[in-house]
Amino acid sequence: MTLLLASVTGPAEAELAVAHDADIIDLKDPERGALGALAPATVRAAVTRIAGRRPTSAVCGDLPMQPDVVVDAAEAMAATGADYVKVGLFADARRVDCIRALAPLARQTKVIGVLFADAGLEPTLLPLLAESGFTGVMLDTAQKGAGRLLDYVDFAGLEEFVRAGHAHGLLTGLAGSLEAPDVPRLLLLTPDYLGFRGALCAAHDRTAGLDPSAIDIIRALIPKDARAKRLDPVKPDPRLHPMRASADRRKDDETDRVFVHDLVLPVHVGVYARERLAAQDVRFNVDVEITRAAQFVQDMRDVLSYDIIIDGIRLIVASGHIPLVETLAERIAGFLLAHARVQQVTVKIEKLAAGPGRVGVEIKRRRPPEVAKVYQLYPAAAGDGRTPAE
Repeated sequence: MTLLLASVTGPAEAELAVAHDADIIDLKDPERGALGALAPATVRAAVTRIAGRRPTSAVCGDLPMQPDVVVDAAEAMAATGADYVKVGLFADARRVDCIRALAPLARQTKVIGVLFADAGLEPTLLPLLAESGFTGVMLDTAQKGAGRLLDYVDFAGLEEFVRAGHAHGLLTGLAGSLEAPDVPRLLLLTPDYLGFRGALCAAHDRTAGLDPSAIDIIRALIPKDARAKRLDPVKPDPRLHPMRASADRRKDDETDRVFVHDLVLPVHVGVYARERLAAQDVRFNVDVEITRAAQFVQDMRDVLSYDIIIDGIRLIVASGHIPLVETLAERIAGFLLAHARVQQVTVKIEKLAAGPGRVGVEIKRRRPPEVAKVYQLYPAAAGDGRTPAE
């Protein structure tokens, strides 16, 4: 499962983020860069205001990679009482020296190393972070407004980053101008947390104040994680507001169809020796029957995005050579049927260079009726069963 990290500018916004159920309260000044630091006194006041109801983190600023400067700033933030201290590790020949210089502090305080997808991402740094006692690693973007995380690293690259972080025992998070449509896609990768600022603000302006309705949308897209501290009374779900729920005229047998057609990818598939040596072009056509939303579709909370289908196919294809197209089709169908609203999947796969015509397989798989009924009555039963890395 994945936590929601909300970046806030001080005690008032921290309180608002807690009230709207953010899991981690991250203290930063968005007007001073990607990791703009707040004054330690402001951070301390926010930590005091939160009073342990949520874990807190604080950034150290967009600092030059000078070990003494970085260590001094990290120690100052650690002294505020924040649970985690986030340190930007920008592309620089002295970055490794900064990581090693932070080792003594990292063994006393939970330090998160922040790498940047648009400024010298170095996955080879992960073993050094773990060796130096860092608690975690986060992948972000340095130039806000110049692109989203997914503009710089493809889905397979992000999966590899998260997998590598977990393999080294690091809490692993993703951020970088993320928006609501990115959330269901990135949840497939099981990062420990997703970080947001702009998507939580009015008009998606990261320098504007937090917008409660925007927080609620992101919150509803991220299933709640049992690791999060939740000491506040449970609030009514805004999605159940009478004005919203009044549109509920759904019948149990009503479905919508989401589809991806004519997606062509290079795939290592086949039993012949030549098919093991090189990828071949494969066309995918996938139709997914989903239970109709309980209200008129208004935002990303109400849909199964076609991006989920595409990302799932890409993840399965990237896993390595698959001997049979039937196996590939079954894996895609199984992946999609793991989603609570999916009732039936049709997967058609064609090899485009296997002979004079198109060859392949088409399968249709449906969720067992008794399981579908449980999922409809108890949506929480649709958990994917994956255990978050601690």
